[in-house]
Amino acid sequence: MMKAINLISLLVTLAVTNATAQAIVWNLKSLDQAKAKNSPEIRVIIKEAESKLDKTLSTVVDKELTPSSGDKHDYMSMGRYWWPDPKKETGLPYIRKDGKSNPEIEKLDRYPLSDFATSIESLALAYYLTTNEKYAEKAVANLKVWFINEDTKMNPNMNYGQTIPGINNGLGRGEGILDTYSLFEMLDAVEILKKSESFSLEDQEAIEDWFKSYVNWLQTSPVAADEQQATNNHGTAFDVQLARYAIFIGDLDLAHKVVNQFAENRLFTQINPDGSQPLELERTTAFGYSVFNLTHFLDMSKIASALKVDLLKAESKDGRSITKAIDFLVPYLSKPKAAFPYQQIKDWDGVKEKLIWQLYRVDQMLPKPQYQKYYKVKLKALKSSTAVY
Repeated sequence: MMKAINLISLLVTLAVTNATAQAIVWNLKSLDQAKAKNSPEIRVIIKEAESKLDKTLSTVVDKELTPSSGDKHDYMSMGRYWWPDPKKETGLPYIRKDGKSNPEIEKLDRYPLSDFATSIESLALAYYLTTNEKYAEKAVANLKVWFINEDTKMNPNMNYGQTIPGINNGLGRGEGILDTYSLFEMLDAVEILKKSESFSLEDQEAIEDWFKSYVNWLQTSPVAADEQQATNNHGTAFDVQLARYAIFIGDLDLAHKVVNQFAENRLFTQINPDGSQPLELERTTAFGYSVFNLTHFLDMSKIASALKVDLLKAESKDGRSITKAIDFLVPYLSKPKAAFPYQQIKDWDGVKEKLIWQLYRVDQMLPKPQYQKYYKVKLKALKSSTAVY
């Protein structure tokens, strides 16, 4: 499955350069070229989509627990690294164990939201490549389940995202907004589906209205304000989402505002002159969070490119930049975990793999590739393994 996901990612990794185009994140030209050549990656995409056709989504109203609002249509999740306090009979309030995921999070809405977004992406790609309406029809049905149908739709807020049992009377935290990052790339899939006869104008407008309400919530809610003010990866992800959703609803003034302030507000405050990201390096999975935040930087670079802004060229007077952040991390690709002077309590090799693909990704955005030596062998091996799918 991971190889299949990586292969699909290779085809959609480069941003287009026009905010009025159908896709902001996905590279449709690359998809067209693969289709023309009948590349094996196309078969991977079709097979993934076929697996989604008969699946029924879990929705926000299916969760075991109910938010303190009393409304199951309100999205609810729990902070990933929070656990029952063994010193308390009730376990409340929960305590934080950074880097250690509590499996209780699987009982709520985080994974159903991710599964929903993935299904839309997979089905829309298959529709784009085949024009077969069965993929679009299923994708639209899933969109209606999550955004439109009165009995199953999610309310456009994250008031109960990443709650902590025993704290704040069940209200969520700004960190919960990170959960809707799943919708960031999904919107390109929605744009593709607009060509389908299965996707009515009424349904398109209903989804756009949902995102208008969510953008309003992001700009007015005290919960959202906490996330917007975050000075680490959470603040980065907030800006990426707000800019992308603003483009989707046609508020280009808001999108330009967020993008134009991004270098000063996020890059130059989170990246040191030597390229380190100090707030991410404080974590028990410092390498992982540094790469995670870098991913958000590159996501915003794609959005900015669509608005004719080149964030990869943005550099402070003392040398802070995205490429400097990359160059801080790259040397550790050839080193063991023991050589990393910060904590990384798990998944050292997995994070290196993620960084390699981010290097491939950034090379697609640069005038001249700089990091080919790090991913060339893996890229060839990944493509040659497609036959197993």
